[in-house]
Amino acid sequence: MANNITILGTAYPFRGGLAVYNERLAKALQDEEGAVVDIQTFKLQYPGFLFPGKTQYADWEAPKNLNITVSVNSVNPFNWVKVGLKIKKQKPDILIIKYWLPFMAPCFGTIARIAKKNRHTKVISILDNIIPHEKRIGDKLFSNYFSKSVDAFVGMSKSVLTDLNVFDTKKPRRFCPHPLYDNFGEKIERGTAIKKLGIDPDFSYILFFGLIRDYKGLDWLIEAFADKRFRKQKVKLIVAGEFYSDEEKYAELIKKHNLEEDIIMHNKFIPDAEVGLYFGAADIIAQPYKSATQSGVTQIGYHFEKPMLVTNVGGLAEIIPDEKVGYVVEPNPKAIADKLTAFFETDRADEFLLNILEEKKKYAWSTMTGTIMQLYKKLTSNHDN
Repeated sequence: MANNITILGTAYPFRGGLAVYNERLAKALQDEEGAVVDIQTFKLQYPGFLFPGKTQYADWEAPKNLNITVSVNSVNPFNWVKVGLKIKKQKPDILIIKYWLPFMAPCFGTIARIAKKNRHTKVISILDNIIPHEKRIGDKLFSNYFSKSVDAFVGMSKSVLTDLNVFDTKKPRRFCPHPLYDNFGEKIERGTAIKKLGIDPDFSYILFFGLIRDYKGLDWLIEAFADKRFRKQKVKLIVAGEFYSDEEKYAELIKKHNLEEDIIMHNKFIPDAEVGLYFGAADIIAQPYKSATQSGVTQIGYHFEKPMLVTNVGGLAEIIPDEKVGYVVEPNPKAIADKLTAFFETDRADEFLLNILEEKKKYAWSTMTGTIMQLYKKLTSNHDN
């Protein structure tokens, strides 16, 4: 039994999906497993010149009932040693590290190596990606360094476990899909959401949600949305998220197709308290990704019980049964346009909803915490033998 657990990674005062995930995981480990959990988060996550957004920090209150310590500097090796020695001394049963970017490998890998020297702590990594979507020189070298510091892995998609084989084929690993993001409040009735967002109730809405990076395929969605069928159907597209890539090229694409009146741009980071408004107003969620392993947006969609369209890349199709809770389409604008227009023509929202209610049961946080505990049991039984 793992009684004491440390999570190393993003949490308050930082914002974004990584912080939401780690904080929700800590709560689940406390509630589901009765563990004492602390989070060691960053005092510096990214140097300012490497961060593409407007701010890394939350402008809301700290989450309640979580033990979060601001301690880690991602670019200072002396700090890595200090934090590693601190965790080594504390002797948690498990050190959990969510890994999403090779840039973090030297920091996380060094801290993990030092912490493990107490011969008690087991390092388990939850893998978002191990080979990133936006590739850079040194990625494989860094991910190899990190993977060698880990005792066991949880892959949130089967494709990321396949990628892991590049670096390791022997250590214990389990597949466990991304759990529901159920911390954004209750569903908001469509009329209320539309009124609060100040949009026209006479239109239907497609939602593209989250930080905007090139690999997420917003350009494909804009190209698809230029299809004249959408004008006849009285459909608009909402783009809600902060640009982490060149905003100008998307603006030019919208202008090229004369879609200024048909696409609603909310170019900002969407705080937790407003997420439910966008999903409440939307009829369907579009994720036209060019590459992916998995996506937290999908699990927000499940929480708010919305149909989803995803492209058939990475692990997205693993958790969206085609024609059951939405659509899995080939990664190109025509395929995206065909299925989205079909959705509004055939009015399948009620049918999809019944299936979503059943499908979402698979993504409980207890499944993730149970997977972590299974790996820990395997590691400790191997050690005992």
